[in-house]
Order: sequence, then structure tokens, then C-alpha cells
Amino acid sequence: MAGTLTDLQLLHELEPVVEKYLDRHLSMHKPWNPHDYIPWSDGKNFYALGGQDWDPEQSKLSDLAQVAMVQNLMTEDNLPSYHREIAMNFSLDGAWGTWVNRWTAEENRHGIALRDYLVVTRAVDPVELERLRMEVVNRGFSPGQNQQIRADLFAESLFDSVIYVTFQELATRISHRNTGKACNEPIADQLLAKISADENLHMIFYRDVSDAGFSASPNQAMRSLHKVLRNFLMPGYQVPEFRRKAVFIAVGGVYDPRIHLDEVVRPVLKKWRIFEREDFTGEAAAMRDDLAVLIKELEEACDKFEVSKQRQLDREARTGKKTTAAELHQTAGTLSMSGR
Repeated sequence: MAGTLTDLQLLHELEPVVEKYLDRHLSMHKPWNPHDYIPWSDGKNFYALGGQDWDPEQSKLSDLAQVAMVQNLMTEDNLPSYHREIAMNFSLDGAWGTWVNRWTAEENRHGIALRDYLVVTRAVDPVELERLRMEVVNRGFSPGQNQQIRADLFAESLFDSVIYVTFQELATRISHRNTGKACNEPIADQLLAKISADENLHMIFYRDVSDAGFSASPNQAMRSLHKVLRNFLMPGYQVPEFRRKAVFIAVGGVYDPRIHLDEVVRPVLKKWRIFEREDFTGEAAAMRDDLAVLIKELEEACDKFEVSKQRQLDREARTGKKTTAAELHQTAGTLSMSGR
């Protein structure tokens, strides 16, 4: 089909593809239970039930693992907003609706499992965890906000959503997997491996539906791709002190600019054959060319980050002072209470 399609037309055009990939997802997905990956025997009551409230000394995770785990959980906690967004853009009818509900059910399991692990093992402050959850869910989420550009320039559409979540799911998969390794604790590593496997299947679904979208309306899909990549931020941007935490996580090697470029952006663009296709015309062709410029800019950002990272590590080695998880959480709490 040529020209610009309405979302209703796209939903109809792509529904057979969605049904096909939904069936594939259900055949590939391996069920697992969150409770199987929680060390319940490590748990004990808190003060309200006659036990002991949390103390920082009880945590067995490094500062990096604590910050990454909480950031990952807060991202998962905003599921109500994510469900609303994809339900609005994908609809709740037919195969699209079946996928929306199935995806939501699987994603909900991730937040349940992460919170149970952190609370039972006393890895982080549970009071702070609940305060953050309330803050983040109250802030909500929408890709339009995420792009940090004028709402009238980001008219959310089916393509905007499905292309955004392709990159987001892949980035989340990598972040969870690397966080599991950073925990240096076998149960956390197993749990996050399970979550990562789910996220990978979600990414494959969105990636392949998007690929079909490029065939259905290439110029339209390119406009969304350009918009998404030029303004990309992870959904966890709503978490208080997101930028400082993101830098802390990046310096720790969990998710940094190089990972984003080499393990997220490039593989997806290669899968979609963005720089090989010949069906982009006019403005869309110019946008495709601009994506090549963006890749170079991201390369430069990777180089600058490595220089900055080394300077920070040298400074920490020289002074013996490192940023801690507690400092980041305290600052976030102050910002939240001040309304900023």
C-alpha cells in the first residue's frame, strides 16, 4: 500500500502479521514462576510485625547492583502507563488486543519478582522502594513525554509506539542481563536471566511487526524511526535523579553509550535493512540519510563518554571518594519532596 495510512488502516493491514507473531511468541515462551527465584528462607519480619527494620549493613549487593536493580524495578513499575499507551495505540481488539494483554501479564511478573527479591534479601531500603514506586507511577509515562519535544511534533501513532518499544525492549533486556551479572549473586543472576529472556521475545515480536510496517508504508515508518532515534530515552527517565543514576550505571558498565549503539541501535537497523532499502523517497529518504549522521554522532558520544569515565575513575582512585547508592537515593528523595 502506498501513501500515508491511518492508524486504523495500519491496524487492519498488520493484524495478520500480529496474529502470526503472537502464535510464534506463545510457542517460544517458556513459562516460569517468580516465587521459584526468591530465597524465601532469607526473609524475616520487619518492625511492624515485631521484627527488625532495614539497615544498610544488611545489603549484600554492591552500590552499582543496588542502583541498577532499583532503576530496573522502577521502570517495570510503570506498567499501568505502558499498558494504557499500547492499548490506546494498538487497540484491544483481535490479535492486537490479545498481544497487549499477554505482554502486560508477562511484564507484570517482572516487577513482582524484582520487588520480592529486593525486599526478602533486604538488598535495598523497602521504604525508599515504595516511596519511589508511588512517585514514578504518579508521574506516569508516554512516549510523547519521553521524546522531550513539543506534543504537536510528537503525534503518537501506531508506528511511533511499535518502533519505540522495539529499541526499548532490547535495551531493557541488556540492562537486566548485565544487572544480574553485576549483582555477583547466583539467585539474582538466574532471576534476571529469566526476565531478560522474556524481554528478548517481546523485542523480537515488536521488531518483526515493525519490519512488516516498513513494507506496508516505508516512508511513514521511516518518519517514526527517525523521530524515535533522534529523541530516544529509556522509559525510566521518570525516576527521580534519572540522569545521575544513568551515568552511575553507565560508568559501572551495565548500560552505557557503547552498549546502546553497538547492541541496540545498530543490530535493529541492520535487521530492518535501513541503509540498504530503496523504497524511501523524498523527506523519508533524507531522514534515512540523517540516521547515518546520527550513528556518527553516537560514535563521537561513545568516545567522549570513555574519556569522561576514565577521568571519573582516576579521580575516585586519587581521592578515595565514590558515589554511593545511598547518596543517589537521598538526593532523589530531597528532589521529590521539594516538588522538582
